[in-house]
Amino acid sequence: MTTDTKRIAVVTGGGTGLGQASVLRLLADGFHVHSLGLDVEERTDHPAHAHTEFDVTDSAAIADFAAGFDGLDALVNAAGVIRHEGHELTNEGFRAVMAVNLGGTQEMCFAFERALKARGGAVVNFASMWSIFGSARNPAYSASKGAVASLTRALAAAWGGDGVRVNAVAPGWVDTRMSVNAMTNPDRSGPILARIPAGRWGRPSEVGNVVGFLVSPAASYVNGVVLPIDGGYSIA
Repeated sequence: MTTDTKRIAVVTGGGTGLGQASVLRLLADGFHVHSLGLDVEERTDHPAHAHTEFDVTDSAAIADFAAGFDGLDALVNAAGVIRHEGHELTNEGFRAVMAVNLGGTQEMCFAFERALKARGGAVVNFASMWSIFGSARNPAYSASKGAVASLTRALAAAWGGDGVRVNAVAPGWVDTRMSVNAMTNPDRSGPILARIPAGRWGRPSEVGNVVGFLVSPAASYVNGVVLPIDGGYSIA
């Protein structure tokens, strides 16, 4: 699967939202991109793109897929879920969110360790602004994204000597399906926008562009960073 010299990327959650934005950025940068996920918002037609229906909580599927790669240049772990209406305040709901957001990220990283080291590849994990703050409505999402930030720093320290950089992005309020409830509720959207120094919602492409930077040679000395992409929300 990786016998040519083209740069290879794998993106989980690559059919929707910020994962799809990352796929589009990497395709524009000349990568051959394998996107994985259970959902597709809009089909991406590109000769260097392949999408596979995939569950990041399926350990056997992860191991089988990773075994097909001798080398990997970029791994982007964008698959994530959030549960509303109090579901994360139950044991079952909490575990389900943790399994995708943290467990899926960790297992993908571990499964591709050998392939990443073979090419000196780069990893970008998806943390969140809720890695910094606590969410009263979504404790599992907050806990999982805080753990992703910590995992990112740990793997950066562990793999840096082998030429593998591990960083994370921490998106804020971006115009995606995951944010639609807040964006369409005036009682929530008003205070949110008032706090963002940029004065607007983020665009998915703005996150994808940062992912593209972090896996590029331009970021060759960037390792272990959790980079907010939030228009200044976290510092306001």
